[in-house]
Amino acid sequence: MLSIRHLAKSFGGLKATDDVSLEFADGSLTAVIGPNGAGKSTFFNLITGALTPDGGQILLDGVDLAGRSPPDIMRHGIGRAFQVASIFPSLTVEETMLAAVCADQRRNGILHRRFPLPETRDRAEHAMEMLGLANKRQRVAATLAHGDQKLLDIALALVLDPKVLLLDEPTAGMGPEERWRMIDKVRELWEKEKITVVFIEHDMDIVFKIAPSIVVLCYGRILATGTPDAIRNNDAVIDAYLGTEHGGAPT
Repeated sequence: MLSIRHLAKSFGGLKATDDVSLEFADGSLTAVIGPNGAGKSTFFNLITGALTPDGGQILLDGVDLAGRSPPDIMRHGIGRAFQVASIFPSLTVEETMLAAVCADQRRNGILHRRFPLPETRDRAEHAMEMLGLANKRQRVAATLAHGDQKLLDIALALVLDPKVLLLDEPTAGMGPEERWRMIDKVRELWEKEKITVVFIEHDMDIVFKIAPSIVVLCYGRILATGTPDAIRNNDAVIDAYLGTEHGGAPT
């Protein structure tokens, strides 16, 4: 279980994360939403070690990861894919995946070999199959379509075998059809891999369709948590973020 307790981060006088406490059960799927400047990316940055919290705990299976380095946090089982895909543009899809697994194995004390171990290839193959990239293994990453580059970024996080996967706006920059293809892959990944997935998303149609649980942040604080129906009918959330388009009882 990922447990966030009284997490806090300020920049000068601005409280970007203000006493946030949340729990994400093993195998859960949760959307994090809120207006621009709500603290969503800061929240992810604190969990993954890109930022150091001013206070609070980030507990994964009882181990406090708050303030640790990003590689250490990743080794403990928290992976992340970014809003802007972080890939190796000159490598093929397959080379990218093998490089990520080899680097992870060296971090875990497995000696470097000239040729990848069978286990290395198996892990890379599984991630490519899971994200629908196996038939594009020989494509250079820079030549992939935008959506496929984002899938490759998710595959890079998945290949490290995380317990928790954080997805920062997985559908950003995509057209409607491509957006739904992406989110279908995210849901398939969650269902098959049985890992905890937390994603930031601005498209409320997507959020309300696939997320069993939703967290709403506003000005660094938790405004509401609950099911899609509970969030859609929460007056405070309607006023602060949803407006009348998505708020109110379903028709």
